[in-house]
Amino acid sequence: MQGKKIILEAKGICKVFNLDAAKNLVLDNLDLCIFEKDFTVIMGNSGAGKSTLLYALSRMSDITEGRVFFDGQDITDLSEKKLATLRKKDFGFVFQNANLVSTLSLEENILVAGFLNKEKSQSQIEKRVEELIENLNLSKAKNNVPSKLSGGESSRAAIARAIINEPKIIFADEPTGALNKKTSQEVLDLFSTLNEEGQTILMVTHDLKAALRGNRILYLEDGKIISEKNLKPYKNLSSEEENVRYEEVSEWLKGLGW
Repeated sequence: MQGKKIILEAKGICKVFNLDAAKNLVLDNLDLCIFEKDFTVIMGNSGAGKSTLLYALSRMSDITEGRVFFDGQDITDLSEKKLATLRKKDFGFVFQNANLVSTLSLEENILVAGFLNKEKSQSQIEKRVEELIENLNLSKAKNNVPSKLSGGESSRAAIARAIINEPKIIFADEPTGALNKKTSQEVLDLFSTLNEEGQTILMVTHDLKAALRGNRILYLEDGKIISEKNLKPYKNLSSEEENVRYEEVSEWLKGLGW
C-alpha cells in the first residue's frame, strides 16, 4: 500500500508437516506484507494455516522454504539467542489462554516480562507496570494470583505483559476464543485503543465481530491468501456504520465459503 511502511514481510514461505509417510503442505509459497500501525486480521476456515502463518511470521516456528523480514532485516536464519532477544524487545504475544505464571501475582507476571528487557532500569520498568495496571483498571487485582482473577482481568494482564516492552508488533492468536461476550468486548476495545495509539497488530481469529476491528482482513485458504478486504479504521464508527461494516464483511466472507 502506497505511503505505508512495511514492518513485516514474508517471501515465498512454505511450511510442510511430515505426518507418518505423508507430507502436509500448510503454507504454500505465500507472500505477505504487514504494514506499520495497521490492525491486520487473518481469517479462514479451520485447517487453512492461520496459526501456522502467525507462528512462522513471528519465528516461533521454523519454515520449510522462503524468507521472513522484520523491519527490513532478514530474520529467517537468526540464532535462537537473537530470536529470543527480538521477541523480548520488539514482539508482543497474546494467546487464547492468558498463560500467566500461576505462582506469581498479576503485577509480578507483568514485571517479569519487563525485566527481560535489559535496556531499561528496574525503576523505569516498575513505573511502566504501575501505569499499565492503572490504565487497564487492574489496580484492585494486582496482588492476586491468576486463580483469583476473573477472565477479563487475566486477559488484560496478558495484554499488559505483551506491551510492557513497547513492542513494534503484537501477534494475537484467537485472543477472544475462550472469553464470554462481555470480556471479549473489553479485550477488543483494548486492542482498538492500542491500534489507535499507533500499535501494529496482527491477529488470527474465527470471530467475525473481532475481525471487524481490523482495517485489513486477509483470507487464507489451503495455505494461500486468496482474498483481502480493506476497511477504514474502526475508531469513531457510528452504530449505523458498524452495521454496514458487519454486513459488508459478512457477505465477503460468505462469498469465500467461510
